[in-house]
Amino acid sequence: MGRWMSRFDEEVLAAARVFAGKARQLRLQADGSGGFVLMAAVAGEEVEVMFWPAADAWEFESACSCGLGSFCHHAAAALMRVEKEGGLRRLPANEVSTAVTAMMTQVPVETETETAIAPGLREIAPEPVFALHVRREPVDRGLALLLQSLGQPPAEHWILAEAVVDYDGHRLPLRGTPPGGPRRVRLADGSEALLRHAVAAEHAALRALTEAGLSSLQSNPAWRFIFTRRLRAGRGDEVRDRWMPDPARIAADAFWHRFRGESVATLESLGWRVTIDDSVGHRVFEADPSQWNASLEGSGGWFHLSVGFEVDGVRHDLLPILANLIETDVLEETLHHPGIGHIYAPLPGGDALKLPADRVRRILHHLAALLDRGFPARTRLHALDAAALAALPGIGLDLPHEVAALTQALADTPEPTRDPPAVDPPAGLHATLRDYQLAGFRWMRFLAANSLHGILADDMGLGKTLQTLAHILAEKEAGHLQGRPALVIAPTSVIPNWQAEARRFAPGLRVLVLDGAGRRRDHAVIPHADVVLTSYALLHRDIDALRSFPFRIVALDEAQSIKNPSAKVAQAARSLDADLRLCLSGTPVENHLGELWSLMHFLMPGFLGSQERFDAHYRRPVESHGDAERAAELRQRLAPLILRRTKDQVAKELPPKTELVHLIELHTAQKDLYETVRATMNKRVREAIAARGMDGFQMVFLEALLKLRQICCDPRLLDDDFARHAGASAKLDFLTELLGVLVDEGRRILLFSQFTSMLSLIEQHLERQSIPFLKLTGSSKDRGALVAEFQSGKVPLFLISLKAGGTGLNLTAADTVIHYDPWWNPAVEAQATDRAYRIGQDKPVFVHKLICQDTVEQRIHRMQQEKQALADDLLAESRTPRNTDPAMVQALLGDDP
Repeated sequence: MGRWMSRFDEEVLAAARVFAGKARQLRLQADGSGGFVLMAAVAGEEVEVMFWPAADAWEFESACSCGLGSFCHHAAAALMRVEKEGGLRRLPANEVSTAVTAMMTQVPVETETETAIAPGLREIAPEPVFALHVRREPVDRGLALLLQSLGQPPAEHWILAEAVVDYDGHRLPLRGTPPGGPRRVRLADGSEALLRHAVAAEHAALRALTEAGLSSLQSNPAWRFIFTRRLRAGRGDEVRDRWMPDPARIAADAFWHRFRGESVATLESLGWRVTIDDSVGHRVFEADPSQWNASLEGSGGWFHLSVGFEVDGVRHDLLPILANLIETDVLEETLHHPGIGHIYAPLPGGDALKLPADRVRRILHHLAALLDRGFPARTRLHALDAAALAALPGIGLDLPHEVAALTQALADTPEPTRDPPAVDPPAGLHATLRDYQLAGFRWMRFLAANSLHGILADDMGLGKTLQTLAHILAEKEAGHLQGRPALVIAPTSVIPNWQAEARRFAPGLRVLVLDGAGRRRDHAVIPHADVVLTSYALLHRDIDALRSFPFRIVALDEAQSIKNPSAKVAQAARSLDADLRLCLSGTPVENHLGELWSLMHFLMPGFLGSQERFDAHYRRPVESHGDAERAAELRQRLAPLILRRTKDQVAKELPPKTELVHLIELHTAQKDLYETVRATMNKRVREAIAARGMDGFQMVFLEALLKLRQICCDPRLLDDDFARHAGASAKLDFLTELLGVLVDEGRRILLFSQFTSMLSLIEQHLERQSIPFLKLTGSSKDRGALVAEFQSGKVPLFLISLKAGGTGLNLTAADTVIHYDPWWNPAVEAQATDRAYRIGQDKPVFVHKLICQDTVEQRIHRMQQEKQALADDLLAESRTPRNTDPAMVQALLGDDP
């Protein structure tokens, strides 16, 4: 008995010992399928312990009315009582068999022998006919507990199937394991005969049921035990079997829809007779997409989509049905398994719509990205999505004129970013556009002609300003700027460059610059200008006035300035009245895909859905899980709206660029200081994580990184308490030697650092060495004069803070770039490098990166390289320390090399 009791928990056994003496009415009964049931009443609860043969041993399960399910203390008490009374041998002899006694003494099960043919009885073997009857039955308390244990929701009824085999009027249950020998039956004339089963046919029938997704209760030991009483038919030991879908594998509703839609026809083709009671429901209706009534209503670039169909005289809307499929992941699973023939979309009332997957897969996949799950009946499509949907085969849309025109334009120009329609540059343009610049201009004209908006994401130095000015000039020559000028918003430092290039390349444009304290007097002149220039710094201050004017074009230069959608400048930009919107940025996504959403929210609000929906559908799958399919889907949707060219792709005439990484070993005292600060700050960060969680340690983490990076640059950047023990800076010593060589060679050098205080220390060194230099930081007054002086060739070295000099400078006189300290985002460093490596550069450019070995700098550099793949895909550059986790803390602050 010990083997059986080992299946119970110790706590259960302790409770069972109290109840063992209360076990009454012990009785044993065969279940009709080779097993036995021990029944008892224990402390007012009804207990059943079911034993069945399995392989070369016996297995058992228990159930009790107490609601605890299997292996409760009442069942253990019943078994203890049997053991105490000397085993089952003490039970009445007519209820005990040799097999049961053998079972309880753990003797292996003996193989059943085939029934012997009685003398004088003739044998019959009629052809079998198989039948399956599906019906609905009420769920009692025991069944409800079982279904709940299998993860099924509470229900008052369940659907099951009864399988029988008919041998010339002798209807026998088709069990999970059919008997192999003949059975005695009574014929119509009253005589008896031996009926031999068609074993091969019964096994084939069982396989057909299994392949249809049904599972026999008799073949499942746990279910067979639970349903022992329910399955008794009252005729000797005959037990009817039940078949049902396994609740642990598939939801019953989804199964019965597929069963009615496909499995019934398959079984009938094999000769089965299948009947289904009306009470079962789950009717399946065939759907032909060609009969759908799809329409678009709306104007102004946005439309409401309606896809209707009629079933049994009732009209339904497909979009809420698809939204429900998406919510339950049914559609997602189906679309990723091309072998599935049909999709079963639940209808109100429990029926389902049978959709041919191969015909509608692309349609459903396209709609899945557009549906608003919260408001599917009010799904809003941009004209671009509506045109893409209309182009798919298998759905007929009655298209409004503007969507039809866009659909035709996309058909004529399937890849507008690569092969836009040929348009001549405006006559008043005083420049010869390079081939890629002409393509960019034509792409903008394609957007304007089709009321679309886009992002020109060319690398720095490829002429985004010139391409945009050509587009604005073409709008003027077409008569579109009368009373509706183009508004260009740019960083303050870049405004003079726009003004100078407009004067040089498009002198026919009337340019108004809004700047200074008297700019509000110029607001009245806005309708009479062709181009209005203002800065981000002034935008939100003047937004009340600017939003009152209608603009033909609003172009955002360095558009990453609105990457935070909740910032005031982003909100102000979105509120402007414009026919056409453009974003110009070599790095439209500096840190994460949420910044791309912010730019698109300015261009086409709603095109990528809400921020929450975008994060759930695109950002988290792509950034956190590397979902290539979602990334491709996003690229495809944005393909006509983003034009991205790199220097390597288009500027073949540029000289080569060589990057050199210099690994510098810290001085001994500097290394000791670094390790002391690293260990201390690592401990503080981990304490902050333990105390505040992952959302509360960021400030401590950033402080730690700052201190370590400052030590790498020069310990004097730290507080005096730290710095006075550190001695010299190995990196500054290396820079001294490097600058000596470069200046002697006649190089023209740009030196970038994020720390203006570090530039001050370098400045002191240069003054001692009598090396002439210029310096540009955020506090510099006349950037233009500094740039002109460096470009003249009079000064060999230009010290520039990364923030102040990362954009808006043309320094092609330089042939050498030095990055004194690394930053997270390689795109920011690339922007700084592009001050020299841009159109107009005619000398090879050398880029020197100074990295302290075995420090946080080297780890940052390694992380830049590892994340470059995401940067190249969908323009999502490396993430900043704001997205930190314990793994990043270990990677940056840990003591591993």
